[in-house]
Amino acid sequence: MHRTIWCWLSSTKFLFCLLLAPLAAYAQVERVASNPHELASAIASSGPVDTIVMTNGTWTDVVISFYAQGVEGDSITLRAETPGQVILNGNSRLKIGGSYLKVDGLWFDQGALRSGHLIEFRRSSSRLTTHSRLTNCTITNYNPPSYLTEYKWISIYGEHNRVDHCHFAGKSHDGATLVVWLRDPPNDSPVWHRIDNNYFGHRPELGKNGGETIRIGTSSRSMQDAYVTVEHNLFEECDGEIEIISNKSGNNIFRHNTFLRSSGTLTLRHGNEASVYGNYFLGEGKSGSGGVRIIGERHKVYNNYFQDLRGTGYRSALAVVNGVQNSPLNRYFQVKDAVVAFNTFVDVEETFVIGAGKSSEQSLAPDGLQVANNLVVTRNGPIIEYEDAPLNITYASNVFFGAESGIGQVDGILIADPSLILDQDVWRLSSTSVAVGAATAIDFVTHDIDGQERDGLPDIGADEISLSPVVYRPLTSQDVGPSYLSLVLHS
Repeated sequence: MHRTIWCWLSSTKFLFCLLLAPLAAYAQVERVASNPHELASAIASSGPVDTIVMTNGTWTDVVISFYAQGVEGDSITLRAETPGQVILNGNSRLKIGGSYLKVDGLWFDQGALRSGHLIEFRRSSSRLTTHSRLTNCTITNYNPPSYLTEYKWISIYGEHNRVDHCHFAGKSHDGATLVVWLRDPPNDSPVWHRIDNNYFGHRPELGKNGGETIRIGTSSRSMQDAYVTVEHNLFEECDGEIEIISNKSGNNIFRHNTFLRSSGTLTLRHGNEASVYGNYFLGEGKSGSGGVRIIGERHKVYNNYFQDLRGTGYRSALAVVNGVQNSPLNRYFQVKDAVVAFNTFVDVEETFVIGAGKSSEQSLAPDGLQVANNLVVTRNGPIIEYEDAPLNITYASNVFFGAESGIGQVDGILIADPSLILDQDVWRLSSTSVAVGAATAIDFVTHDIDGQERDGLPDIGADEISLSPVVYRPLTSQDVGPSYLSLVLHS
């Protein structure tokens, strides 16, 4: 906001100044709609800072075309009269088209589409949405009669959009729950979306590809950088397919999420230079529960905590996949220069599977892999399994205990009891642990999984012993999603 200062010199030579705040550039108007006709009229009449209110009740077979133009700092809001009490069903759907728009408090429940997208951030294929937000919304059990009917629940197009504090659960049909779509050349710059503080709930096994919870990009656009951030989300019982998250673009960040009893992995399927840090993978003994699967170049996987996972092979806690010679975009690029560091693994079925998927086609072993400062305590061995011998691998300052390493005596791996203690369901270092102050410093790892700063002599594993306040913890359903739904589910 700009302000004007008027100054003048009085006859007695005192300087007087008057600060003039400008009048509001836009007059805020609230428009209330109780039926589809009134809603369309309210949207058509809206301008920056306006609010459109949908009255409480059930809205059936409503196609909401929220096409409007807000401005920076003065968005246009479409909201429920009372969050969570506007229920949309039948074949209702929502299109968010424009800039600086916000949708708040709607609940899509027990409806179904024949195809397409339940919620999409675009007006048309050439008119994409920017700087807009879906928040405090819920989608539950919006499924067609046949599980083979394909449509997405949320499709994010455009750039600088956000999906936050929402609840998505019960998707049982074909199609990813949420997809980020990249733009076609020549307008293929990064999209900078943010997906945060959401609950992604029960998704049963689909039995085929297309059961991802989140997909970012496509094979054909996988060499583009997206710069999407996925953070502070809870994934609970997301069993649709092996790829809970399917990363198919470059320079994305996955941080401070919790994966709970989910049969699958965070899969770096295509694209390069992803950062995966500060996440909890808690299997609770569930079959097929896994961690991170690495494919591509220059990925960083650090400060993560893996416990009670039962996945093997591609679904192991940390799978580093073999590549394909001259790989087409939709196959497997060789892993190059990945860093796997400062992670903690407790009682997982298979810890490291390196060269996973080796075959006559997948013949390129990982090259330049750095495995440093990882802490492993497990009864299940071997801790490291080479399905193919990696090239130029380095080990530094790792501590293993409870099972054989699988690769004999190697510099950079110490077999010793790290003396862990249980603290609120998470195993942490005791002050007398051999891992305290024993890590090799890595310049980009400045904090631990709790958000506490690492000192000049960092500790091995995801956790740094510190007296600083804990910033991040494993998430529960009460930490994420809409506040109104948390009250309903936990009352």
